Amino acid sequence: MAYYEHVFLARQDISSQQAEELVAHFKGILEERGGKVGKVESWGLKSLQFRINKNRKAHFALMNIDAPADAVQEMERQMRIHEDVLRYMTIRVDELDDGPSAMMKRNDRDDRGPRRDRDDRGPRRDRDDRPPRDDRPPREDRNENRGSAN
Repeated sequence: MAYYEHVFLARQDISSQQAEELVAHFKGILEERGGKVGKVESWGLKSLQFRINKNRKAHFALMNIDAPADAVQEMERQMRIHEDVLRYMTIRVDELDDGPSAMMKRNDRDDRGPRRDRDDRGPRRDRDDRPPRDDRPPREDRNENRGSAN
């Protein structure tokens, strides 16, 4: 059997409970056909970059799958006709990762990035301390070349 990572997006107007039931439904389809679902991550309700079928948000879910190809194809067929599934993507991988996915790791750290104290910076320089730039004329020449706007 092959290993797959499968992510799908469900409509925003279903509840989190219904999104979990969708995961259980598709997990059952795989298990009926001899597959196993390892790790399941629910990433929650997230904003989309663009609207999909008039939805601005979606419930995201990730499943690590160990199943034959025909089981995955049947699950994808069921997703195509299910009205609550907006998008899905299945990728075949060499091995399944048991640790948290990149989306879950991202939630662990601060979204603003690493905190820097003001003491980490060097001393502030004045504009006069900067070396001159040779690729443009001095400021007086640039203003003369513009001409008058009147």
